Amino acid sequence: MEDHKKEGRYSRIYQQLETLVRKSNNMQARMATIVAVLHHKMEYFFWTGFYLIDNGEMTVHIYQGPVACQILEKDKGVCWAAFNKKETVVVEDVHQFPGHIACDSRSNSEIVVPFKNREGEIIGVLDVDSSEKAAFSEIDARWLEKVMELVWVS
Repeated sequence: MEDHKKEGRYSRIYQQLETLVRKSNNMQARMATIVAVLHHKMEYFFWTGFYLIDNGEMTVHIYQGPVACQILEKDKGVCWAAFNKKETVVVEDVHQFPGHIACDSRSNSEIVVPFKNREGEIIGVLDVDSSEKAAFSEIDARWLEKVMELVWVS
């Protein structure tokens, strides 16, 4: 998707989500709404969902797309890289990423955004895969980081 189209799409999605998440104060309801809207409005999103830390394990949570890996091997793959670095990680070609965890062979690129609780502690990640190589850019990173803040908006 061209950059100007991507910016416009994210802007509209953000406005829609801002309204939708205010209908519930429930974290899971907000997460589910965010995942559903992103997954269905961004045609290059192949898998969209959250992994949360549960007893030290990164465990699949709310998602849309093909069946997910239930638990991700500790300190391996893109999700753990983003979690450990405490920053968004964009991978143009997952097949070139050392230790990539292939939950679905159709995934070719990935973006992972750390997910923080109200206190600012990282409790998991938002993971988005695409079947297209180099599908994600700085535009996706910036907007997805902004969207993550909507889980806790008052």
